[in-house]
Amino acid sequence: MHTIRSLFFAPANRPDLVVKFPRFVADCYVIDLEDGTPPADKASARAGLATLVAQVRQRSLPGVLTVRVNEPESGHYLDDLAAAWATDADGIVIPKLETLEQLYPALHWLRRLEREAPRAEPRFIVGGLESIAGVANAAALCRAHPGLTAVYFGAEDLASELGARRTPEALEVLYARSQVLLHAKAARIVAIDQAVLEIRDDSHFETDALVGRSLGYDGKICLLPRQLDVANRVFRPSDAELDFARRLIQRYTEAMAQGLGTIDFEGKMVDGPLLKRSQRLVALGEHLARLEARR
Repeated sequence: MHTIRSLFFAPANRPDLVVKFPRFVADCYVIDLEDGTPPADKASARAGLATLVAQVRQRSLPGVLTVRVNEPESGHYLDDLAAAWATDADGIVIPKLETLEQLYPALHWLRRLEREAPRAEPRFIVGGLESIAGVANAAALCRAHPGLTAVYFGAEDLASELGARRTPEALEVLYARSQVLLHAKAARIVAIDQAVLEIRDDSHFETDALVGRSLGYDGKICLLPRQLDVANRVFRPSDAELDFARRLIQRYTEAMAQGLGTIDFEGKMVDGPLLKRSQRLVALGEHLARLEARR
C-alpha cells in the first residue's frame, strides 16, 4: 500500500507547472487531464503526455507519479487510459468513479501491463468518489480489485449534485465523507480527504486537514505547493504522539506480563483497542521516517 499524505495536482496542458514537480515534496503527483485541462486542450495534452512524463522522470521525484484521466462517462476516457498507461507513470487516477463497470477498461490495461511489462513496484489506480452514486457504491468500489489501492473523497461535485450549501465546517458532506472513509478502511486501502478551494486561506486548509486526520483519513488533496507541507505534517504522527504511544505500549506490555488486561495509564483507561492504535501509530511513524530518509 502506498503512503499518500499529499495528492498534488497540476494541469496536463501546463508543462511549465508539471516539470516543477521535483521542487516540491509530495507523496503522489498527479498530471491532470480532467478538470485542470480545458476541453479545447485535452486532445493536445493527451498527445504530449508521454513526453511530459519522460521529462519529469528525468528528475528525481520524492513521490509516485500518476495521471488523472477524464471521467468514465466522457468521450475522452478510453483514449486517456491508453495514453496514460503507455507512459512510465506509476498509476492513474479515475475521477467520478461510480460503478464497477467503469473500472473494467482500466483494469484491462493494468492486467495487460502486469503481464507484458511487470515492475518491482506494481502500477496502481486511485479512484475518485465524488458523486451520489460513487458514495452510495463506495463499499463495492473500494473492494473492486487489488490494483485499486486508494480512493479520494471529492466534496464539490457531490455538494452540487445534492444541492447542498457549502460551509467552512463542511457538515453538509460529513456523512458522505465518513462513508468513503469507512469503506476505504474496511477494504484496507488508502483514504484521501477532500480539497479546500479557498486557496488563499491557509488556516482553513490546516483546520480542514486536522478534521480529516481526526476522522481517520490518511492524506489530503493539495491544489497549491504551500499546502503540501501542511498535509505532510498533519498526516504524520507528531513526536508527542509517538512518544505517548511508545510509553503506552511499554507499560501495557508490562501489565500483560502481570496478567492485567486493562490499566490506568496517565489518566486514561487503556485496553486492547488503544494498544493496537498505538502500535499502528508507531508503525506509521517508523515507515514515514524511513521514507523521508530515502528522499
